[in-house]
Amino acid sequence: MSDTLSDVVLPASLLDTDLYKFTMQQAVLAHFPGIEGTYKFTHRDKDVFFTRECFDLFQRSVSHLKEIRLKEEEREWLAKACPYLKPSYLDYLSSYRFKPSQLRIRFEPIPQDADKDVQGDGTARGHIRIDATGPWQETILWEVPLMACLSEIYFRTVDKDWNYDGQEEQAYEKAKTLLTAGCTFSEFGTRRRRSYYAQDLVMRSILRAQSDSPDAPGKVSGTSNMHFAMKYNVAPVGTIAHEWFMGVGALRGYPHANATALKLWEEVYPNVLQIALTDTFSTEAFYKDFLADPHFARQWTGLRQDSGDPYVFAPRAKEIYQQLGVDHTTKTIIFSDALNVEKALRLKKQCDEIGFKCAFGIGTSLSNDFKKVSSGGKEKSRALNMVIKLSSVDGKPTVKISDEITKNTGDPATVRLVKEIFGIPITDEDEVIH
Repeated sequence: MSDTLSDVVLPASLLDTDLYKFTMQQAVLAHFPGIEGTYKFTHRDKDVFFTRECFDLFQRSVSHLKEIRLKEEEREWLAKACPYLKPSYLDYLSSYRFKPSQLRIRFEPIPQDADKDVQGDGTARGHIRIDATGPWQETILWEVPLMACLSEIYFRTVDKDWNYDGQEEQAYEKAKTLLTAGCTFSEFGTRRRRSYYAQDLVMRSILRAQSDSPDAPGKVSGTSNMHFAMKYNVAPVGTIAHEWFMGVGALRGYPHANATALKLWEEVYPNVLQIALTDTFSTEAFYKDFLADPHFARQWTGLRQDSGDPYVFAPRAKEIYQQLGVDHTTKTIIFSDALNVEKALRLKKQCDEIGFKCAFGIGTSLSNDFKKVSSGGKEKSRALNMVIKLSSVDGKPTVKISDEITKNTGDPATVRLVKEIFGIPITDEDEVIH
């Protein structure tokens, strides 16, 4: 992130976000204009705390997001780089402004630091709560800048036990290894990046690795970040996110939510951006709709794996395509779940053996892989384990089951209902993040 004011942390531009936010925003405008959409922030590591100082800087920074707008040269680039974004949508995006009034942001001190917080002590530790409420086509853009902003501020004010030493070399070597092994990969690290500078450094390093390896069989296919795609003249890449399936399920019904979501997406993007995310309500639930209508298997370019055991995904996908009489060797699997170099290499080998084309979206392992200075570089400096998820549409709660079947997100009663609809076991071990 770049400091456009003296101390606040702001996105470099409206484009300093991920492609899928724009493609889904256009789809929401096409199918669900004016529907209310709410988003909720969850920080999963309960033993990691923010501070009052961190919160205050975050709150000040967010208040300035309303000043960010699409520049004319950015619109011109979007029209060329993303021809599937219609002129009417680019008109909408040009007029778009963040509305901080849609946000409810609170700091809740932990009990042992409550007195420090009352006394105005900036070191008081606590939790940050964030909710966004407004028209879905507007609130959909809050996720990425809020998360990237909060991560950068946290590592500026709370966890300072790190530095950039070796980061350029580390990113370069990771890219060289992937390229040499024939991996096609893209940079997916915006939301949980250590900082704007860290992500920029990664982009420079992986592109330099590609330039230095002209004969390598692999490829840097691009970045999910639109700002960096424009800055470095690379392809913006991305697929549908869970929130599309979550919203469609809540609005149109769960029994065939996957098929409905794919059909509605096709109406907006009839011949592009057709990589299907499978795990919103579990991949086996997705396959029920996939098997019921062979059109999707024939038409869509491939599938994205984003939770559960990645090594069972390709073999199972091959079975599904074979049942439908579709040549799986013409299809691509995108892997994007907590990837690192070692995992990507193993998955590439497996896909080669099975016959799938594959590609990798690598995020935190590139943009937020640091060591603690105090450990002499031996101990990992943990990235924030946080998400911002769609929590309701039109007053109806949304849920995500995923392929971590016992780890679900959303309203507990709706989670139970959706599991019953899809025949997913409900156990005492179920953990619902709400």
